[in-house]
Amino acid sequence: MVPEIFFSACYDSVDVSSEISKLYTFQPAVLHGYCRRKRRYADSPGITEDLGHQVAGVFVTGLTDDIMIKLDYFEGREYHRRQVRVKLAAKVGNAAGSGNLGGETRAAEVYVFNDKRDLEQEEWDFKQFLNDRLLIWTKPGYVQGRCDPDTPAEVIEGISSVHS
Repeated sequence: MVPEIFFSACYDSVDVSSEISKLYTFQPAVLHGYCRRKRRYADSPGITEDLGHQVAGVFVTGLTDDIMIKLDYFEGREYHRRQVRVKLAAKVGNAAGSGNLGGETRAAEVYVFNDKRDLEQEEWDFKQFLNDRLLIWTKPGYVQGRCDPDTPAEVIEGISSVHS
């Protein structure tokens, strides 16, 4: 999750104070054995297990239980949160994760999409999302308006208490 979406989901603004922004770090990482595909009729992707693929993403530190609850509501019941191992990127390759040189392996949590039937075979294009949809997704109120407080993501295997 890029910082702009993270801060929009958790604080309803991309323009957070320096006191808030310094609570978190964002580092490129690769999740092996998963694929990020286009969802039918949606801007956001669905990640599912797929041994032949990898997902380039972001490893975020500083997450508290309260922030994880906000992220659970943001993702919604179409996803479940699962513990995984990611490889931090010592050198960043392309958006698909090719060309990344891996650094240390860390425990992390990822939101896995529940219904593969709602996914297309085509992989989700992160650069296209940044170019075409990021400004919409970061408008004040947009993300919160899409969240249903009665349908958070289910936590299957979470990392206990304070998240790093």
